Amino acid sequence: MLKFILRRLGAALVILFGASVLLYVLVINSGDPLSDLRESNADNREYLMQQRIDNMNLDLPWYQRYWSWLTGVGKCFALQCDLGTNRSGVSINSLLELAASSTLRLVLLATLLALVFGISIGILTAVRQYSGLDYGVTFATFLFFSLPVFWAAVLLKEYMAIGYNDWVREPDFGPVQIIVIAVIAGFLMQVFLAGSMRRRIITFAVTAGFFAAALPSLTALEYFRNPQLGYIGVAVLTFAVALSATAMAVGVKNRKVLYPALITAALVSVVQVALYNVFVYYMNWFIMIGGLALAAAIPWFIGRSMGGRYKGIAAGVSVATGVIGAGLTVVDHVFRAWPGFLGMKPRPIATIGSQTPNFGGDFWQTMLDQGTQLLLPTILLTIISLASYSRYTRASMLEVSSQDYIRTARSKGLPERTVIFRHAFRNALIPIATIAAFDFAALIGGAVITEQVFGWKGMGELFQTGLREVDPNPVMAFFLITGTAAILFNLLADIFYAIIDPRIRV
Repeated sequence: MLKFILRRLGAALVILFGASVLLYVLVINSGDPLSDLRESNADNREYLMQQRIDNMNLDLPWYQRYWSWLTGVGKCFALQCDLGTNRSGVSINSLLELAASSTLRLVLLATLLALVFGISIGILTAVRQYSGLDYGVTFATFLFFSLPVFWAAVLLKEYMAIGYNDWVREPDFGPVQIIVIAVIAGFLMQVFLAGSMRRRIITFAVTAGFFAAALPSLTALEYFRNPQLGYIGVAVLTFAVALSATAMAVGVKNRKVLYPALITAALVSVVQVALYNVFVYYMNWFIMIGGLALAAAIPWFIGRSMGGRYKGIAAGVSVATGVIGAGLTVVDHVFRAWPGFLGMKPRPIATIGSQTPNFGGDFWQTMLDQGTQLLLPTILLTIISLASYSRYTRASMLEVSSQDYIRTARSKGLPERTVIFRHAFRNALIPIATIAAFDFAALIGGAVITEQVFGWKGMGELFQTGLREVDPNPVMAFFLITGTAAILFNLLADIFYAIIDPRIRV
């Protein structure tokens, strides 16, 4: 394996070198970096031109300028990168740090959401092949995949930002809106749960009735301006997660898995009350990340200790319960901060920028500000990526499900959940790993349009500015990040293959 990795890294360096030379030559020959100054009538035009020539080393041959850039990149191996300056003399290192942090915050979240929801939808549609749910999801995914990014972004701005901001000032639902929402929710739920016609009718009636009663009640309680889960809400939902995860994994009758999950849910319920003041007065990102790490480590230990021969499954279910329960606790405190946030920012969903300038809220309000700025571009990138993940997962699951070992597992009487998640799904992950690896790098490069529409100062803006100003250093910084990400994640996908399927190691 080590020899394989070294060989792949060597080939990757050769590819990066060749591509960087080609890109550098194309950029410097795409226009005149002094064109705006040549047309200027300023008295100090000659001084400004000379200053730009010095900043961009335009008095040197292109290969010397490229070599200077390559030498600076080589210093990255010693953690002392020097990517030069832009035409104004600003360090590319500082620009890249700001741009990369902005874009990665967007891309990582969108990729994670697309993976989770896409794979889940793909598994569900494969299990329910040729059902109404399968056809509906197929139509929706192809619709999302074909959406023009700029057009979808305009729709999101209009309805999820401007429209929502107008509505949230005085949240209300008219009779027609309640009926429409209740009918749509009931229809979708009966399609999702399926079953006999009698079961579908009951599901539709119960769901529609619930929404018809809940929406006016929530409006009367001003829940949309003052939402809360509360201690009881977090506890109930966490226990529901424990039961659901156990049922999906091995069934609730397996006490070796059920008990660790329930103990984890109880711990989450106790900790959220005990640490209330910490969440309110002392919370920061270090505490939050540390808390999430503990929410995974402690349940893992509980599951491994109590799971017996099911210790791997018990640990996984317990970790899922702990992490989701911790997430619900965070959501509850975000809800508690929402009224104060609306007081500081009456129109909460922003359409431009990655954060509000000079925003002076506390930790939770600042988190809400950055989250609402992140909402629209994340939704846009997620729904576009969702299509490919769900379709590839479905196709891969259907292909694996026809294999002999799946039929053997069913003939041995194994529960269907075991056949799907422990036998079929693991072997269906290989093509998904390939897509995820390339999609991450592609999203960094493909977020150029999204960042422009939503006014994010990220990698896309850095790339566009470099091209527009015929300045190679910003463009090369963009190439360095995206190219390296593509190659490294492709290598990680190859290693992941060997973890999923031991035969590949040979």
